[in-house]
Amino acid sequence: MKYSETVMDHFMTPRNVGEIPDADGHGMIGNPSCGDIMEMFVTVKDNHIDDIKFKTFGCGAAIAVSSMVTEMAKGKLLEDAILISKKDIADALGGLPPKKMHCSNLGTSAMRLAIANYWKKNGMDDKIASHKHLIKEAEEENEEKGQDEKSCCSTERGDGQPDCSNPAKT
Repeated sequence: MKYSETVMDHFMTPRNVGEIPDADGHGMIGNPSCGDIMEMFVTVKDNHIDDIKFKTFGCGAAIAVSSMVTEMAKGKLLEDAILISKKDIADALGGLPPKKMHCSNLGTSAMRLAIANYWKKNGMDDKIASHKHLIKEAEEENEEKGQDEKSCCSTERGDGQPDCSNPAKT
């Protein structure tokens, strides 16, 4: 499966790349099996994501996913943003090859961890408790190594599509 035009657009011209030095929330996730590392930074105003930025080291799909996550989350209530799913991201990108779906997991997980970090820093234990299953999923994403994700980047060569040999634009 080739990447969609939307994936290629978000890979070639990613939105919201960078770091927010005094972020209200920060989430970082990495998958040692495939080498992708994603960081999300959020600022919050009136319980909405006022700004969100990312830094990603990984394949083209990982960069596109990170970009799309920030676009979909910006301006949303925290309670709505944390509900953005890997399927929502993949659908918004026009689909992802099956071996790249884990990238959408990592993207949503990094954002969820940034929101959870904000809630924790601000003593909002009730918010953490009411979304604990999503936060736990995100935390476990760092620990999953059983899938054959190492091969996710090794077979897509020579067709003009992005590969894992290039570091992300950060």
